[in-house]
Amino acid sequence: MGSFDDEKVSPRDGADLPSVEQDASKDSLPDYEEAVGAIGAPTEKISPLGYHVDWMSVIFLNVSKMIGTGVFSTPGSILKAVGSVGVSLIFWVIGFLFASASLSVYLEYATYFPHRSGAEVAYLEKAYARPRFLLPITFAVQSVLLSFSSSNAIVLAQYLLVAGGQEITTWRVRGLAVGVFTGVILIGIASTKWALRLSNVIGVVKLVTLVFVAITGLVVLGGHTRVVDPHVNFRNAFAGTNSNANSLATALVKVNFAYAGYENAFNMINEVKNPIKTMKRFAPVSLITVFILYLLANVAYFAAIPKEQIEASNQLTASLFFTAVFGEGRAVTALSALIAVSAFGNLLVVAIGSSRIIRECGRQGILPYPRAWASTKPFNTPLLPFALKWALTVIVIIAPPAGDAFNFIVDLQSYPGNVFSFLMTFGLFLVRRKRKALGAPRTEFRAWNVVLLFALAVNVYLLVLPWIPPVGGIYGGDVSFFYATYCIVGLGILAISALAYFVWIVILPGYGKYAVRQVVDHQDDGAQSLRVVKVPLAELEAWDTAHDDHGDDILETPWKPAVNDETNVSVEPITKTY
Repeated sequence: MGSFDDEKVSPRDGADLPSVEQDASKDSLPDYEEAVGAIGAPTEKISPLGYHVDWMSVIFLNVSKMIGTGVFSTPGSILKAVGSVGVSLIFWVIGFLFASASLSVYLEYATYFPHRSGAEVAYLEKAYARPRFLLPITFAVQSVLLSFSSSNAIVLAQYLLVAGGQEITTWRVRGLAVGVFTGVILIGIASTKWALRLSNVIGVVKLVTLVFVAITGLVVLGGHTRVVDPHVNFRNAFAGTNSNANSLATALVKVNFAYAGYENAFNMINEVKNPIKTMKRFAPVSLITVFILYLLANVAYFAAIPKEQIEASNQLTASLFFTAVFGEGRAVTALSALIAVSAFGNLLVVAIGSSRIIRECGRQGILPYPRAWASTKPFNTPLLPFALKWALTVIVIIAPPAGDAFNFIVDLQSYPGNVFSFLMTFGLFLVRRKRKALGAPRTEFRAWNVVLLFALAVNVYLLVLPWIPPVGGIYGGDVSFFYATYCIVGLGILAISALAYFVWIVILPGYGKYAVRQVVDHQDDGAQSLRVVKVPLAELEAWDTAHDDHGDDILETPWKPAVNDETNVSVEPITKTY
């Protein structure tokens, strides 16, 4: 069956491959999982968070994140950006193709690392082991600083007020948004099992809502409603097409945002029984289902609403549709309530997925108090990551003024994410090379190279075209200041993260005459995390002899540091709690 190559160079010294030799049988996938990326957070082969994610939860974790408020609100802004009905529909297809290509990237990574939740956190760490800590630190800073769900919470609050017949004021919206999101976080903290069950129920409601919109649209096209001419928008469907590159890029970003969520279940893959088969079968089901419903919903909008009204609808496209078909009254109120339920489900699954991402960042040992981030006490859920998610979201809901500042913060979330999406796709080629060097067998899923190249091309498109000025000039974006400010700030955050890496990992150790190493902390709830320690250079050889590549003790007597009088640097004794 094959075996690992016996490497003599340790990953601590910059090599990509570990010095291990193990059986390469079909049942030793976790061994390959560790060997391909010996550097990084320890693999929790038995999930301390339990196994509550079944095939239905996989579908609705993705569906509920994809179907938030986007399909009810973004068709108008997309049509306005591209200029024509025909191109607008084509962009929804392009968005699906890109989401499918990106999903194939996640599926292949999942077959390599089925015991690592957090998706991008783990996959970037495995793909880019060198320079050590660089990608984990950069991704962690971005994930922590931009880990908020303020926009959906505010939209949810707005629709709740509409459904309740209440006046919409700034602080009424903010207060309701904070209250609802607090409830979401408390549900996630209290019980993963019941949070997922609630998510599944809301997911069914979302699908039924979109199916109803789709069927209603077909009835409209058949001429059986009050709509006078349901085919007007489909005549000369490409008239008015906009050729401005920035507008087209903006439209593609919005379409991608509507599909964002196809990867959400991968954030909890270590909580899935038989993860590879389950993800391979049911993750594509969620994406294909949502694509069909998205396309039919857009057709329904274009059949019922004049093009000019859709372009000016902002976030009210679905409301215009129901008004055009059923008139004012209870139908619009009911739609507002359904959209509010959809937004609530989106907030819930996003919070669950984000908590796993933040937990994995903490388990890498690059955030303060890694044991606290990894802990699952007291409710068998990641308490501290949920708390951080709540705090950041509340700050962004309350602090920024409405308008430019809020739009800027929302846009800021997307650009660093596109950078990491490109790196993760390209990193798949690096992981394949490592596995080939190890003699690892072919896994159950492998993306076609042409699919990966397509995904890379779209990522480049999303990174480059936002820099092209919009039609109105450099101040013609969705904010009153320089249109690409969010791109500059996004890159600035990444640059600051890289600077933090060099100061912490390169400059300070050189000045203090020590090396940075990691040790594994085992907690009594089964959680494992890395902890960074400083090892004096005089003791480095003894350290490396006493620990494996993950930082676990390999000697019967654990290594204990001595105090170096010259540098006055020491590390705490290595202890374990099982």
